[in-house]
This record gives sequence, C-alpha cells and structure tokens, in this order.
Amino acid sequence: MDRNWSPYCGPAPLPDEVLGRWNTDPILLGVLLALFCVGMWRVKQTDRGVFGGVMLVLAIGFISPLCALSSALFTARTLHHLLLVLAAAPLLALCLPLLKKPRLMAATAVQALVFWLWHAPSLYAQALSHDGVYWLMQISILASSVWFWAAVRSVSAHAAIVALLAAMLLMGLLGALIVFAGQPLYAPHFASGAAWGLGPLEDQQSAGLIMWAPAAAAYLLVALLKMRALLQPARRTQV
Repeated sequence: MDRNWSPYCGPAPLPDEVLGRWNTDPILLGVLLALFCVGMWRVKQTDRGVFGGVMLVLAIGFISPLCALSSALFTARTLHHLLLVLAAAPLLALCLPLLKKPRLMAATAVQALVFWLWHAPSLYAQALSHDGVYWLMQISILASSVWFWAAVRSVSAHAAIVALLAAMLLMGLLGALIVFAGQPLYAPHFASGAAWGLGPLEDQQSAGLIMWAPAAAAYLLVALLKMRALLQPARRTQV
C-alpha cells in the first residue's frame, strides 16, 4: 500500500502473511470486552445468545485477519461493512426493545445516506488515512443500520416490506454504480490488490457486485419472510 495511507487495520498484507495478521489493539480488545460484559448484564436472558452473536461478528470484523485484508482489498472492506449492516446490526436490533416511535422512513433514508457517503471516494480515503475518521465510519454505519433494523422490527409487516424493498434498491443501485464506474475510484487500493492478483478496477467491480447482488438480496429475503408471515393467516382462514 502507498506510504501515504495508514489504515487502522495496518498496512496491506501479502497473501502468505494475512492469516497471521490478527488485530491485538489493547484499546479495541478492552472496549469489546467491556461491551460484552455490559451487554450480557443488560440484555434479557433469552437474548444473550443473540448478543453473543453480535460480539462474534464484531470480533470477525475488527480482530480477525479480515481487518488486515480490508486494507488490501476494497472487496474485503465491502464484506466488512456488510457484516456490520446485515449481521451485527439486525442481531443487535433483536436485543433491543421495540421502538415507540420507529420513524421508519427516516431510519431507511439515514441508513442509505450514511452507507453511500462513506463509499464516496474522498471520504473513504479519509477513513483509511486517520483512525478517528475510520472509527466514525464504522460506528455511524453500525448505528444507522441498528436504527433501521430496530424500526423494521417495530412497525407493521406492510410498512417493513416497503422499507426493506427501498433499502434493497438503494444498496443495489450503489453496487451497480461502483461496478459500472469504468475507472478505479478508491485510491487506497490502487496498488495493494496486485499481490492478490486483482487490479484496482477488478477489485472495485467485485465489491460492487457483492453489494448489487447478495447484499441487496438479503433485504429482499427478509421482505419475503415478512410477506410469507402475512399470507399464512389468510391461508389458514381459507382452509
């Protein structure tokens, strides 16, 4: 990686060293341990397994070699962000009480806006240059996504389906724009993918495809499950 880039997760690893690149930042480990202890104390006993899942996802994202790999590949950074949006956030939302004022439209818009802004090339580059900006990116992506999933959980199935389909379209649109950009956009990864056999445009297109297809499809899957739950009472009535 270019010497001008100093990502929190360290310099881009080579393929033969990535498995040894675990993040042992004592501040991070202390914060995660404190969150685990407080969460296990505060959440209901029936939700402790779910909260344990949240902490596992955070450990994968910030402690495992995925953290270092995200310094090398934009594709890995995308997977990292999607772990927050589609795994840690909905699991954490399940541990929270239902929202009295979900404000679903605002939550849907804010989640999409935050995710889009941090994938603007200039802001993304800032996040890989300064630790403070990096953590602002991670916390804002996670927090806005928790709000979205908590709101989806707190409203009627009809409203939730509309919001989930909107989130699907916005995630897919961002992925499509990245895929068809036609030129590399993310300067921190211009040189670091070569060791992994990926040029910067190939890496970028791979990341965009992940957003466009499987990530967008995750919202669609939840919408279909909500729709199925709506149809089941009608089927029982017909019988």
